[in-house]
Amino acid sequence: MSDHAPTPDTQTDVAVIGAGPAGLAAAVAAASAGASVTVVELCDDIGGRGIVSGGNIHLGGGNALQARLGIEDTPDAVFADWVRHDLPESRFCDRDLVRAYADHSVETYEFLAEHGVRFIDTPTAVKLDVKSVGPQSVPRVFRCEEWPVAEELALRESGRNGSGLVRALERSARRLGVVFRLGHRMTRIAPGPEGQPQIVEGTAPDGPFAITARRGIVLATGGSTGNVNFRRIFDPRLTEEYQQVGAPVAQQTGDGEIAAMAYGASLWGTAAQTAGTCLVMAKTHHIGCRWGYKRLKYRTDSPHFPRAGATGLTVSDWQNVILVNQAGKRFWNEEDEDQAFFDAAMGYCRREGAPDGGGPIWAIFDADAVAREGWTPEPPHVDPRYFAKGETLGELVANLDNPYQSTPLDRAALAETVARYNCFVAEGVDRDFGKPQPRYPIARPPFYAAWATPMIHDSLAGLRIDGGARVIGLDGAPIPGLFCAGESHGGFPQHGLGRSVLFGRLAGLGAARREG
Repeated sequence: MSDHAPTPDTQTDVAVIGAGPAGLAAAVAAASAGASVTVVELCDDIGGRGIVSGGNIHLGGGNALQARLGIEDTPDAVFADWVRHDLPESRFCDRDLVRAYADHSVETYEFLAEHGVRFIDTPTAVKLDVKSVGPQSVPRVFRCEEWPVAEELALRESGRNGSGLVRALERSARRLGVVFRLGHRMTRIAPGPEGQPQIVEGTAPDGPFAITARRGIVLATGGSTGNVNFRRIFDPRLTEEYQQVGAPVAQQTGDGEIAAMAYGASLWGTAAQTAGTCLVMAKTHHIGCRWGYKRLKYRTDSPHFPRAGATGLTVSDWQNVILVNQAGKRFWNEEDEDQAFFDAAMGYCRREGAPDGGGPIWAIFDADAVAREGWTPEPPHVDPRYFAKGETLGELVANLDNPYQSTPLDRAALAETVARYNCFVAEGVDRDFGKPQPRYPIARPPFYAAWATPMIHDSLAGLRIDGGARVIGLDGAPIPGLFCAGESHGGFPQHGLGRSVLFGRLAGLGAARREG
């Protein structure tokens, strides 16, 4: 579980809480500056959500890769893009954080290259592909090369290029003497002799632990998407049925935010989360399992599979299913993936006579759909808690037993929904939601219901930090010795790994250079 068994009290210069991209960048930066570093990580592996990410890193300003590709860019151009008032991705940005991001992008790229991160020499996003990567007047999003050691990949399959970032930083951190304590959960940041946050306390398999950080503590716990109570601060609709992208690999508990708020830390940029800018919700593409993010599929040989529970049935054509809410009624065009889809699923967009939204979303299909998709609708492809089968629609409803379906699916409503949709198929026109030329009726038993509830993607709000990644209190002053980076901080709602590694590096440097 850990490099070293826990002791009642460990002394270190810098304590980093979280071993994802931000925490790893902080640890490497602090250790490179001569500080001793101990990293506390809740999970039993290093990498957080970054290790199962696509590996896209948003860094520009005129870095070496841009130069090789003939892309002209400057820090001022980066700044101008990320303070645009006409785009939701940049409208709620803190200008001080954007300035720091713009000014430190090039050196962060150089930092990653120095520590073994390799990039594919082709931009991974087209110019102004705002919805997926944020505003960019020139290409600034580049993808890491996947880590080449297969047994060190999280999923045992290709395509998770984020492994090339986290494994490279991990290797460099270990070479610099960074100590990792895996399976350790921080539960409290206690004050030192002068009343400032200095001691990391928590629990581990071997019992409680305490780590005294002489110079500083870096919070890099990965945001709050996995904490139902905390995420509902920003949007009360985000109730417990909405699972998180990256689980069960990364938990995103909000522990860092909660610990800092006990010292008067301020939240920041909450409008970005509430307004749904950037990637807040994601449509599942692997149905019938608890976690079915479209770019993340848990294979049976993955070390995470016992917790994932099923691989899921991958949907290649949304014409093969209809989506119904917990009341058994369709709510939107199944082929859609924009924000309106998620608002409709959560009940924000309501049609006259429709039930309140929220609750599970189920993909309903028949035996013909199974044959067209080539699915095997049984474990380990599906999780029985998130999947049901029946020879009739009534039997299907009776067999549905899911912890998030608070009231039984309405049999009559589901039967009416299926019958109405079958009429649309016969006519070739979806008169309710405009699904283009609905093609396949749901008519041949057995019938199936598979979990297809949208997932929460990014934490876009968190603690207030300044341009040096220092945590700021409600009084507007820095909290001595407390730093934050990654999805745990607010004020800069950028999707991807760029902001995490950039502010992680700044946090590590700031903590290492601080006098204890």
